[in-house]
Order: sequence, then C-alpha cells, then structure tokens
Amino acid sequence: MTAEQMWKEFTAARPEFAGAKYEAWPFGGAPDALAELTLRGVKTATASAHPLYELEGAPLPHPGDLSIVLDGSDGAVCVIRTTAVNVLPFLEVPTRHAWLEGEGDRSLVYWREVHEDFFTRELQAVGRAFTPELRVVCEEFEVLWPRAV
Repeated sequence: MTAEQMWKEFTAARPEFAGAKYEAWPFGGAPDALAELTLRGVKTATASAHPLYELEGAPLPHPGDLSIVLDGSDGAVCVIRTTAVNVLPFLEVPTRHAWLEGEGDRSLVYWREVHEDFFTRELQAVGRAFTPELRVVCEEFEVLWPRAV
C-alpha cells in the first residue's frame, strides 16, 4: 500500500484529520524491523542527528505532527502522531528514551552502542564527525492507524 492510499483510508475512518498535512518516511538503519516494532506498539520513540536537520534546512518535528511510517520498500505501515520532542546531547539521552525506542534489550547501553554507530555513518556521509556532544532529536509518538496490536 502506498502512503497516499493509507492516508485516504485513515482520513476516511478518522475524518477529523482530513486536510491535515503529513510526511512519509522510513526509519533509518533497519526500516522493516523498526516499522514492525512500531506497528506492534513496542517502538514509540525515535532519535535523529540534529545537524542533519540543519544541513537539509528541514524543520524539527513538533508535537502533533503526523507521519506515515514506510518499510524498506516504501510501503506504508502505519500513521503516527508526534507527542513529544526533546533535543539534547547524545550522552544525556535518558534510559526512558532508550526503552521507548524498543530496540534490542531496550537498555541505554544498547541504545548508545547502536546509535553511535548509526549516527557516525550518517554524519560521515555528509562530511561530519560523531562526538558524544552530538545534539540528538528525541521524538516520541503514538500509532493512530492502524491501531497497534
């Protein structure tokens, strides 16, 4: 299913969102596995490198933003709504956020290991270097469609 098809189904069932704007995107790293965790209600947060927003001239997410999560083949998986956004240094990302991301054993140790590797690769691709002071955009969200199982 395409993002447009999912949006039509969603707004037909939830007409209060008709006319709202949304973005469609896959999670980085392992889009299929992360989309599945989101659909199951395990993953309710994500993190991204703040410098990439600046380089792309993209706005930061805000509470209330709507998105369609895509899988690795750009198929629509679910509609989410951002509920909270915090920007903080990598080393200050709290244990709670690691748990909400739902990955691995959900520990902060695991989160730091995986995200340091991911952010290092992302930043190298644009000529930047990872540092522990990297500002991280920590976003929390809820699944609106279909309901998490």
